[in-house]
Amino acid sequence: MSTALHPPVHRPARVAYATCRGVEDVEAIPVLAAFARLGVEAEAAYWNDPAVDWAGYDLVLVRSVWDYILCREEFLAWTRRVSALTRLANPARVLERNTDKTYLRGLAEAGLPVVPTLWVAPGGPAAGAAAVGAVGAVDWPELVVKPTVSSGARDTVRTADRAAALAQVAALTGAGRTAMVQPYLAMVEDEGETSLLYLGGEFSHAVRRGPMLGGGFADVAREPDADQLALAARVLAASAEPGELLYARVDLVRLPDGSPALIELELTEPRLFLDLCPDGPERLAAAARALLPGNTRPRPGVSPV
Repeated sequence: MSTALHPPVHRPARVAYATCRGVEDVEAIPVLAAFARLGVEAEAAYWNDPAVDWAGYDLVLVRSVWDYILCREEFLAWTRRVSALTRLANPARVLERNTDKTYLRGLAEAGLPVVPTLWVAPGGPAAGAAAVGAVGAVDWPELVVKPTVSSGARDTVRTADRAAALAQVAALTGAGRTAMVQPYLAMVEDEGETSLLYLGGEFSHAVRRGPMLGGGFADVAREPDADQLALAARVLAASAEPGELLYARVDLVRLPDGSPALIELELTEPRLFLDLCPDGPERLAAAARALLPGNTRPRPGVSPV
């Protein structure tokens, strides 16, 4: 008696678009639609939903997980669990480094131009006295004080009052958080920040962004200058292995001497301004599809640590 051989049943690849509750992610629907046009089953899933079977996805795309700042350790534990089950982009080790802005200190120590920053870690009276001395020594007209784990200007203060700045530093360090103090760069009110977006390891588009701390202007597409592209390439090379990043946003400003400097490197949950790029959602979906089983393009490294 012969046994008929049945061809294997191939299911469409599945992608989870990781988000969180209570947010308005304007990029989600366009990106999910772009996946559908590529024949990929993609759906949004809350990163901290215990009912989600992450092993059932071929790729978990980390996107609008904006509440991680309230529970960073829980979020990082989730990234490690998911990495043990399937592919995570960006990888867990990248997310661990990038979710604390002290990565800026490491980049500055490596010789990259970073907006000048004072770092104040929790440490009792000694740390408080050091903060008073450091803040008193800088000649910045206005200061910006924020925690190293934050997003969207949460718990951030802009002030010309040294006492108010020190009060915010004390409030943050008293709560066990590391504070960072930077000069407020007035140029952002005219030129704005320049955000350079990279998808699948390649430059995609750039955006002129208005200041978050004060009145501003609408975000618009911008053609980056050669020195900005060069700095962004150096920052990315110093921050990840080749082919490791599915998406990245490099936020630059110009210092008073006109040179570009890094203000933030967004590798976790940045808005990618896909609406300001004609085929932005398609570019992200295509780059993500290249990571799926059966594709040969080099994929971002995946590590459970």
